[in-house]
Amino acid sequence: MEERVARACDAAGREREEVTLVVVTKTYPVEDVRLLAGLGVRHVAENRDQEAAGKASACAELPLQWHFVGQLQTNKARSVVRYANFVHSVDRLRLVAGLSAAVRREQRPDLRCLIQVALDKESGAGEERGGVAPAGIEELADAVAEAPGLDLAGLMMVAPLSGVYAGRPETAFARLRDLSSGLRLRHPAATMVSAGMSADLEEAIAAGATHVRVGSAVLGVRPDLG
Repeated sequence: MEERVARACDAAGREREEVTLVVVTKTYPVEDVRLLAGLGVRHVAENRDQEAAGKASACAELPLQWHFVGQLQTNKARSVVRYANFVHSVDRLRLVAGLSAAVRREQRPDLRCLIQVALDKESGAGEERGGVAPAGIEELADAVAEAPGLDLAGLMMVAPLSGVYAGRPETAFARLRDLSSGLRLRHPAATMVSAGMSADLEEAIAAGATHVRVGSAVLGVRPDLG
């Protein structure tokens, strides 16, 4: 995987250090997280709070940064802020308020938050993925930036499954790049672009992704959960 990311960076004319590999460890045991840490992985991601909380607690002594990448219910905010360094899936004002309140209650360092963008909502194709339509980014970003305890880090996107961008990751990630550029005009420090997974990380890196979220390409096909 390291070679694949390096090749993608080289093809895009970017330095390897510009892209952070975030390994998605959902459904895999704590032992695999420890193995990854021993191999030098420093960024891991989960999408379910119950699983993430247990793994983070079991690996508390390891030098890991925890990324929460799944849809987040507001009532789980307090649990998530106890271990997460990043939340990639901020998509509504109520969640912003919940995360801010939880960070203050826990008296922890500021939580880095990314706005999740849903391009399918822009094209009116339905809501295959979570996230906010591009038209809602500014309001949500301003809310995160103003919320005590939260740090606006940037944007996150999963390539759409429907609408005009479906099956066109290059076009989708180019649109995300433009949205990120627009966000930075208003919030210059919001430089993170979380995009690209096992199937499309090359296209994401070519479009300027700073973080790619990869699971199966690192850990293999996930076990059948029945």
